[in-house]
Amino acid sequence: MNPPVSRTVESVLVVDDSPSQRDHAVRLCRALGVAEVHQASDGAEALTLLARLSPTPTVMIIDIEMPRMNGMDLLEEMRIRGIRMDLIVASGRESALIDSVMAVGAGMGLNMLAGLEKPLTLESLGLALNARDGPFSPSGGTIPDSAPTIPPAELERALAQRQIRVAYQPKADMRTGLTRGVETLARWECPTRGAVPPAQFVALAEQYGLIHPLTFSVLEQALEQTAKWNSRGLRLGLSVNLSPLLLHWPSLAQDIFTAIDRHGVPAEQVTFEITECSVGDSLGAARGLLAKLRLRGFGLAIDDYGTGFSSMQQLARVPFTELKIDRSFVHGSTERKDLRVMLHSAIDMARQLNLTCTAEGIETLDEWRLVQRLGCTAGQGYFVARPMPGADIPKWIRQQRDRAALLRAPEDAAAVRPAHAALSPGQQ
Repeated sequence: MNPPVSRTVESVLVVDDSPSQRDHAVRLCRALGVAEVHQASDGAEALTLLARLSPTPTVMIIDIEMPRMNGMDLLEEMRIRGIRMDLIVASGRESALIDSVMAVGAGMGLNMLAGLEKPLTLESLGLALNARDGPFSPSGGTIPDSAPTIPPAELERALAQRQIRVAYQPKADMRTGLTRGVETLARWECPTRGAVPPAQFVALAEQYGLIHPLTFSVLEQALEQTAKWNSRGLRLGLSVNLSPLLLHWPSLAQDIFTAIDRHGVPAEQVTFEITECSVGDSLGAARGLLAKLRLRGFGLAIDDYGTGFSSMQQLARVPFTELKIDRSFVHGSTERKDLRVMLHSAIDMARQLNLTCTAEGIETLDEWRLVQRLGCTAGQGYFVARPMPGADIPKWIRQQRDRAALLRAPEDAAAVRPAHAALSPGQQ
């Protein structure tokens, strides 16, 4: 039995340069009960047709590879022109490429129903059309029923009203104990919901297509704060997280250049952090973007290293400057030999690749000493400092200078190390 199509699918536009593939998709749509089906041979023809059609078709089925204007270019034009409709990507290319295009479209704020491999079948197309009842998520599924029900308008309003603020977590030099820089962390204190966990609202921003405005809200606030610190003679490295969905954003590099020029912060002072899962997934297609950022002077960090499956050879293909070891390999490493072995391996690899190495999630002095002995460059975690407002950073740094004697590598601190050997939580 054919899958029933939602009654709200009133019309479909098929965009494909192959007449036979186009005709096949049209026949399937009609067999599924779609009354009105339009056709276009490429993106340019589709845009011309959309300008004439009223009402706009309910769903568009897009091929990726087409002359004049391919599927990626068509998605970008739809974003620029504000054309809102449900989209299905259909291609004879590999599934990884289809998934990448889906993720890019979702990152643009477009409603991506499904990514299908050709040849299309009655069942696959019927299921895709029915997916209008569940929005595409970057992980390849629909938003689960258990997900928090925060509507897009509420997240958009929070961004417009600057409810989402930035906290800064210091990173300390493992040799001297002094502050090397800060990582920016988004915080949402909602007037009605209270504190919304970052993992929750960042995922929602990715699902709703709001990850670009969220990222640049954080970046603009961080650059504004950094410019103030610079004017007072306090120069700190600034780390900002980039969602994997933004790595294919067409104008991302230029948007970043514009923001940093507006605030007058040197590019060399800013590092963008990219999760390791991005490296192992579809980073190859974004190497041009990362090369542009490095050529301009920005640093690039592999975040949460150890949670993905990247190899040394793959990492060496991208101009990274820093490797951040995930907290899961740091916490408990003083008691577990297996974690110590993995820590040593990651730090040694960073050294071989000439990368700065940062250990995340350090919570005790013993953990600090361990990663210090293994040769890590910098440390971050509650033992160093908890995230704090930008206004509190200068005072914390002054206090940290007194504490640095304890944190120095033993050979550097022998003459000045205080008698006490541990810090209470109240001192952090």
